[in-house]
Amino acid sequence: MSAEIDPTKLSKNELLKQRIPTLAGNIAATLADPALDKFSEDDEQFIKFHGIYQQDDRDLRKTGKKYIVMIRGRIPGGVMTSNQWKVFDDLASTHGNNTLRITTRQSIQFHGVVKSGLGSLIKKINESLLSTLAACGDVNRNITVSPTPIYTKARAEVFADSLRVMDALAPTTPAYHSIWVDNVQLNLDDPVNTGFVDPLYGQTYLPRKFKVSFVTPPSNDMDVFTNDLGFIAVTEGDRLVGYNLAVGGGLGRSHGNVQTYPRLADVLGYFPREKLIEVAKAVLTIHRDFGDRTNRKHARLKYVVQERGVEWVREEINRRAGLTIAPVVPFKFTSTGDTYGWNRALDGSNFLTLFVQTGRIKDVEGHQMKTALRQVAEKFPHFEFRLSGNQNVIIANIPEADRAALTALLAANGVKTENQASVLHAASMACPSMPTCGLGLAESERALPGLINRIEKLAVEIGVAGEEIIIRSTGCPNGCARPYMAEIGFVGKAPGKYQLWLGGDVSGTRLNQVFKETIKEADLEIELRPLLTRWKAERTTGERFGDFATRVLLPEAIAAAAAVAAAKPATPPTS
Repeated sequence: MSAEIDPTKLSKNELLKQRIPTLAGNIAATLADPALDKFSEDDEQFIKFHGIYQQDDRDLRKTGKKYIVMIRGRIPGGVMTSNQWKVFDDLASTHGNNTLRITTRQSIQFHGVVKSGLGSLIKKINESLLSTLAACGDVNRNITVSPTPIYTKARAEVFADSLRVMDALAPTTPAYHSIWVDNVQLNLDDPVNTGFVDPLYGQTYLPRKFKVSFVTPPSNDMDVFTNDLGFIAVTEGDRLVGYNLAVGGGLGRSHGNVQTYPRLADVLGYFPREKLIEVAKAVLTIHRDFGDRTNRKHARLKYVVQERGVEWVREEINRRAGLTIAPVVPFKFTSTGDTYGWNRALDGSNFLTLFVQTGRIKDVEGHQMKTALRQVAEKFPHFEFRLSGNQNVIIANIPEADRAALTALLAANGVKTENQASVLHAASMACPSMPTCGLGLAESERALPGLINRIEKLAVEIGVAGEEIIIRSTGCPNGCARPYMAEIGFVGKAPGKYQLWLGGDVSGTRLNQVFKETIKEADLEIELRPLLTRWKAERTTGERFGDFATRVLLPEAIAAAAAVAAAKPATPPTS
């Protein structure tokens, strides 16, 4: 039974979806009008379902606002053929800013695209047999899957299952094909369209976005507990038999709003592989039916799970999926990182993991990564490109006979295959933030490499150089680069100012916590020197910084804050 909603309290986005359930808006008409340089305020919301965000270059605001769009591909599991890579590379050069931005959800974003190039770009993506539909919006987003083929041959079965779930949870609006393939504005007066109801999502889709991830222990490279729905593979030998089910994760929050918070998914139990689609639909429709449609900041599935309780959620899934979730099958995660450099897959082929600084594939002097990967796609059409959840690129299915030639091609463009980055850079991630994201409060992608360089110098000074610390940065509290799972997380508050979060762990099973509400970028060394110094002096043998922060630094900070609060005089009651 669905939750009752007062229609007078529905959010604006809910009313928009209710009014035009095809999600067509006036998108095609705007595309066809050269006098318009941007989409209307209403259509800004509709184009998200089509994989598009309307933005502007904030570096240029003083010279006049120039509207641009960001387009995000829907690339299931981050897997691309060499031909698809060439298409995306071409589009970045002809319509974007000549870079490819890898996302933490195994996708690629195009930045700096103007409206006149939008239609051609998305049409060519579709012609390559990929899409942008549902890469954004109040629907299931791109499904992520562990890309690394070194743990079990069952990875192929896990990937196949992810494609089945992607198809099962895909929206069916006719508007996408009409606008981007046929170049026709959907007739919103046609009763077929006015009465359209998606068979899974209903008339108004989900209250907010929905994220699904598949992982195969011992690797948690997708940070599975940060997803609304997580499938943790259970294998017997090289055979996939089922999944442990994780529900209710999500990281987005808002500064100053204690009703919003990051949350890790709860592991509800085990179910057999043959019930996968039923379970996926059960969890998604719980969000559809019980998510908050009056307050978008409170609309994620994690709040339903937190407020109604795990037992309620488990029983609701059992009822909707027609099964009884069994006890959890024991599992253990050991890492969230990628396996850099050359590796051997279980099928005997090679794969190569390339570090991509903050996920931005581009050409710079001495390091022509965009050119190199384009040449790889042209010379080796049998290779497979895989995008990792840590913003890196894996080149897979490499025969031993091609290894030397690939290494030479990359080296000619300044791209290393070994010792590609320092330990701190290799364990880092950042969201784009400035200058394109309208939500950015502080720099992230453009700032993090420099911040890490400074932390590395500090580590040398203190005597902890070469020690891995997972460091992540975002320009706002939405958490796109998963800063709340990092050992050190920088979360933007204002230009040059960040919240400092400490205490994540290497296995991706623990949230960090706020250590300090605001630090200045200029004071980075002042803030971190005493923390790293204490870590070196007081840690147990082999203790990572995140574990030390959780054991020592955070409890001390919490106790100090409580003492300060207790010492304050009581506030007199107001009359």
